[in-house]
Amino acid sequence: MINLYFDTKPLSSGHVVRGIGYYTKNLFEQLQEDKSIRLVENTSEADIIHHPYFDLFTNTLKPVAGKKNVVTIFDVIPLLYPQNYPPGVKGMINLFRQKLVLKKVDSVITISETSKKDIVRYLDVPAKKIFPIHLAASHEFRKLATGNWQLETTRRFGLPEHFVLYVGDVNFNKNLVTLADACCKANIPLVVVGKQATNLEIDLNHIENRSFAELLKKYGKNKNVLKIGYVPTEDLVKIYNLAAVYCQPSLYEGFGIPVLEAQACGVPVIASRTQALVEIAESSCLFVDNPKDSNELGSKIAQIIKDETFKERLVAEGVKNVKQYSWEKTRDKTVEVYKSC
Repeated sequence: MINLYFDTKPLSSGHVVRGIGYYTKNLFEQLQEDKSIRLVENTSEADIIHHPYFDLFTNTLKPVAGKKNVVTIFDVIPLLYPQNYPPGVKGMINLFRQKLVLKKVDSVITISETSKKDIVRYLDVPAKKIFPIHLAASHEFRKLATGNWQLETTRRFGLPEHFVLYVGDVNFNKNLVTLADACCKANIPLVVVGKQATNLEIDLNHIENRSFAELLKKYGKNKNVLKIGYVPTEDLVKIYNLAAVYCQPSLYEGFGIPVLEAQACGVPVIASRTQALVEIAESSCLFVDNPKDSNELGSKIAQIIKDETFKERLVAEGVKNVKQYSWEKTRDKTVEVYKSC
């Protein structure tokens, strides 16, 4: 029996509606079902402390002395694109401190082989201490039967009859301006779901938000680029089911949960041919070789819309692919890491 303290702070912070909160919620629920784990409410009772969140530029990692410490690091994307995610002097000092503290950790969990390589390269963590464990779509994401929910959801959110869907943040690496350009060329509306997309308090002059500012400047008044904002999971499942295509045009990803969510809902997926997306989707997506080429992306969107046979094949491949992933598997591999500490 392992006495585990699992830090659930991300569930009561701004991370609750982002990937970190998604990970914390699903893994914590699964750990409660594991008979080899005893979850404790304070660190003094624990054998192992799991820190499910690591910020590159903030002092978030605080290992507990005399205990085994495990930390989850999703990715180091800001270090790959420093010109778009400038940390400032304070951030660089904190990064130095975080890297030092990482040396006191027993194991690092990350979400893909791609992220593992980046963590080795940018955070100086030995490869033998890093364990890639894939995530999964939650059980709620599934193909829905035809019903009144379709018309109700379409009317409530003002959705077009046919649309390309994107779910997630609006950061530089998400490449949304190119996606909007591509949708216009393919003559199909784009629906963007995510908290940041409708955040009226976002500082558009901040360098990290320049790509979103560009999107608003170019398409802010375009009725064919619909920004919905955050929606509860129940509604998100319905919106996925209504989409003609899901598109993940990212320049870089650590994993790409929406790809699996879309496939679980029976939606064909277009994705950039970036390392992590190829790793998790293999041949189940229609890949774009140059994610900055809106002509290529637009033609791939049009191909799926026009070719029903090809679309059905992608859907079938997606359903097959998503079955490889589950939160039960994520939990079991995480427990293996605990036992190896």
